[in-house]
Amino acid sequence: MCKDCGCSITDHNHSHHSHTHQHAHETLHHNPQLNDSKTVEVITKILDKNDQEAIHNREHFDKHNVLALNLMSSPGSGKTSLLEAIADIAPFKFSVIEGDLETNNDAKRIKSKGIEAYQIQTGSACHLDAFMVHKGLHYISLDNIDVCFVENVGNLVCPASYDVGTHLNIVLVSVPEGDDKIQKYPVMFRQADLVLITKTDLLPYFDFSIKRAKDFARAIKPNVDILEINTKDIDSIKRVVEWIEFKQKMR
Repeated sequence: MCKDCGCSITDHNHSHHSHTHQHAHETLHHNPQLNDSKTVEVITKILDKNDQEAIHNREHFDKHNVLALNLMSSPGSGKTSLLEAIADIAPFKFSVIEGDLETNNDAKRIKSKGIEAYQIQTGSACHLDAFMVHKGLHYISLDNIDVCFVENVGNLVCPASYDVGTHLNIVLVSVPEGDDKIQKYPVMFRQADLVLITKTDLLPYFDFSIKRAKDFARAIKPNVDILEINTKDIDSIKRVVEWIEFKQKMR
């Protein structure tokens, strides 16, 4: 498990990266095992350093006029499949920084579409952090792209606490996971600028309510954008591309 964020400790409670000191306070309050000031100080320093590096990453993206998007979800929700589908129709040029514990399988899939990709193997870490992403930037041609996707490690907990230096967060939840995933993992969905409900072609086979999922998401973040997608439905992927293009123009 992740050694720096303490997620291997029972009932660890993450808060958002922008509330670093609150994060440390909540960790102390909810975890008697961590009830000492030195532990809280260490956690706070880790997140502070990460946030500084995240700012540095955003400066890189901004300098090259690149929109950076952080893709987060549980494993198997369709992040890589989404990127493959976008590659087929996107009017903009993009690259991908991939994060997984092991293998370079996802990067291979993206490269097979003719898209530049760099794989980060985190080993035991259950999320990407800003320092890992910064390393990846050295292998991405920012001068030649409009958008950079960071495909985070499949996990609905820890990635929400680590700013990796992107501009926006896209969080995926797939139909097979159940519509209550949003309610169960509010910290993650509170960080979302766009929620994608994926694999909607499987709706006839699962007890998943689109309405419930949307209600849960908007109860957590009232102004969040939500799209329903199916990688076999080109029109649904076009809507994602249009959302990205709109965000590019808004920068």
